[in-house]
Amino acid sequence: MTGPPGAAAPGPSAAPPATGPAHRAVPPRRALLAGAAGNFVEWYEFGVYGCFATVIAERFFTPAAAGPDPAAPLLAAYASFAVAFFFRPAGALLFGRLADRAGRRPALVLVIALMTLATTLIGLLPDRATAGAAAPWLLVLLRAVQGLCAGGEFGGAVALMTEHAPPGRRGRYGAWQSFTVALGLLAGAGAAALTASLLSPAALSGWGWRIPFLLALPLGLTALGLRTALPGPRTRTSAPDPASSPDPAPAPGIGTVRAVVLGVGRIMGWSAAGYTFLVVLPSYLQSTLGASFREALIATTLANLGFAASILPAGRLSDRVGRRPVMLAGALAVALCALPFLRLLRDPDAAATAKAAALLAAGATVGLLAGPGPAMLAEMFPSSVRCTGLGLAYALANAVFSGCAGLIVTALTAATGDPDVPAYYAGGLCALSALALAGLRGDDHRGPLR
Repeated sequence: MTGPPGAAAPGPSAAPPATGPAHRAVPPRRALLAGAAGNFVEWYEFGVYGCFATVIAERFFTPAAAGPDPAAPLLAAYASFAVAFFFRPAGALLFGRLADRAGRRPALVLVIALMTLATTLIGLLPDRATAGAAAPWLLVLLRAVQGLCAGGEFGGAVALMTEHAPPGRRGRYGAWQSFTVALGLLAGAGAAALTASLLSPAALSGWGWRIPFLLALPLGLTALGLRTALPGPRTRTSAPDPASSPDPAPAPGIGTVRAVVLGVGRIMGWSAAGYTFLVVLPSYLQSTLGASFREALIATTLANLGFAASILPAGRLSDRVGRRPVMLAGALAVALCALPFLRLLRDPDAAATAKAAALLAAGATVGLLAGPGPAMLAEMFPSSVRCTGLGLAYALANAVFSGCAGLIVTALTAATGDPDVPAYYAGGLCALSALALAGLRGDDHRGPLR
């Protein structure tokens, strides 16, 4: 007992001591909503781009410009997709340092504003028939801006959510980052599917593909409003709070670098499997299995539904049993089941219900990694470098193993003629991730953040 005899114990709504670690400048639910909204907008755009990769290849990367290889336009479209990922580490450093030094809000407001602007401009961008050779370069430039913003988005949003999570709920709160990724991808696939169903193929290719990109404008403005409503850096009245403290943060040292490398190892399977099954799948089904555009979108929607359904339960479970067993289960499931999954999709005699169940299960296994993943990364870094460290680990893993997924899978499949390349890619990297995840401490989820 620290209070006088007979004093009532403070309840959940009681004001914490002025210097206690429980002080929060931002209510947990407000922090959760503001952090999740930006993630939704970011991944909505990436989902739309993945679904329209073949259309973008036609409009911006023509066969004549890309070379005699018929796969070259699609490879060029995926190369522009990968460009955004390779700018993510720079964005993680730039905006992560801003968030660690000036507070979470300024960085999060800036990244969502720039992301919304870049996505809207893609919807307005003249294609190659109008702008000539400048069109693909303008597209790449906008993708680079998006990459910078996305690199800063993850670290700031995850830090905001996990730092303000109630005790014992970091996994659940962090899982909302991944859940809004799933919602964004589903919304992107849904917008693409709805547009494709309402328009003729000629109209879709000519101008209809722009509509889902332009929808990012009202979505982004909504997220921007939520973030600007967060308390500013100097609204705090007690101990420094990691979500709003303007105090200078020390530069990342060798310990941070080591943690970043380990973090990359732990989530590279998540990155590879997520993009292989959730983003690259539409183009793979069309180019390799001869599926129609609508069939590919339906398959992707099913995989994303499975992904979304498992994320929050996985985050909650990791609060009870730890991050390690849940994430290990997901990594091993992908490593063992990726090849049978793709072979089932190719089997002409397999029932449609079996294929649908396989798609749902494939997405669910990725959710086992994505649910506890954000909280696991947040627990690896102290507050002073948390945004920079976890953002950089996530950005590097995505740059190498997600951004290149479409490029690698498409190129290797075309070169070898082996339709199992996606399974080797996702399963192999998940097997390596399992080795890194095995080293997680079993009690990291119980203690406070550093």
